[in-house]
Amino acid sequence: MALTLNDITELLHTQGSNQYGGEAVSQLEHALQCAYLAEQAQETAHTITAAFLHDIGHLLSAGKRSDLLLTPAPNGDDLHQYIALPFLRTVLPDAVLDPIKLHVDAKRYLCAVDKRYWSTLSDASKKSLELQGGIYSDEQAEEFESRRFAQESARLRRYDDCAKTPGAWTPPIEHFIEILYSVASGGQNVNI
Repeated sequence: MALTLNDITELLHTQGSNQYGGEAVSQLEHALQCAYLAEQAQETAHTITAAFLHDIGHLLSAGKRSDLLLTPAPNGDDLHQYIALPFLRTVLPDAVLDPIKLHVDAKRYLCAVDKRYWSTLSDASKKSLELQGGIYSDEQAEEFESRRFAQESARLRRYDDCAKTPGAWTPPIEHFIEILYSVASGGQNVNI
């Protein structure tokens, strides 16, 4: 089942108030903060959109939408980075989808190549890292670096890590929905 742009917008509006894991922000607050950090860093519209939607798989996980039969992996990892892809593939390009797919691997990568990175992670993020396979080996880190959109994914990951501040100001959701629609339409301005 593919999601339309209207479905994505509705999902964010209706499920975005769910708490973001063990963090002190909601899913929507996290998405808005992450996208805003990407925008402030002057990322492309594709990377801003990936930052905005990178955790939408959490909203599609079991218990979030009754019409979907999605369940966590046996180890407790919900595999959210992969869950979203088939739902988004018909409306968004690889420049958005690949960073979404790789943002968990980017955490594993950054822990391997930046020895200070681990200490910057929240307790919830450290716990999820273990569920997601732990820190990459040197060989895995090299393989990650060779992947298309690896650098965008690593930057998205850093925005993700910083996007957990209760009450932080961001532009309203409509601002990022407009960017999403523009990316989905191939960069043409689209009224929402």
